[in-house]
Amino acid sequence: MNIGVKSAIEVNKSSSKISLSDVIKSISDDKSLSIFKTIADVDSNGEINLKRKSGLSRKQYYSRLSAIMVTGLIKRQSGRYSLTAFGRVVYCCMMICQSAFNNYYKLRAIDSVEGSDLSNEDFMKFVDAIIDNQKIKEFLIEQC
Repeated sequence: MNIGVKSAIEVNKSSSKISLSDVIKSISDDKSLSIFKTIADVDSNGEINLKRKSGLSRKQYYSRLSAIMVTGLIKRQSGRYSLTAFGRVVYCCMMICQSAFNNYYKLRAIDSVEGSDLSNEDFMKFVDAIIDNQKIKEFLIEQC
C-alpha cells in the first residue's frame, strides 16, 4: 500500500481533522490520481467499471478509493462514486495545474522576460500572446 494513502486513512481514524497534505497524499500516486480523475469523468459521462479500468488488485483499489473518500474528495451514493463539492473544486484546481504543466516552457519564457525592461502593458501583451488559458493569464497578471 502507498504510504500516502495509508497515512490519509490513519489520520481519519485518529482524528476528524484532515489537512491539505492528507488530501494531496490521497491522490499523489498515479493510480490514485487516475481513480480520482475517472470518477470526475464518470460524473459527467455516465457509469464505468472503475476497478477494472484501474488495473489494480482489489486491495490496492479499495485502499486508494477509501483514502480518497476519507479526505472528502468523493462520496458513494446509491452504489456510485461521485465528486463532492470539495472534490469538484480540487479537480478544477488540478485541471489548472495540468494546463500550467502543459504550458511549462511558455511559462519559463515569461519568467525570462519578467525582470526585463518591458512595460507592464508590453508584458501583458506578451502573456496574452503565448498563453491561451484565461485562468493561467489571471494568475500571471494578478497575485493569488
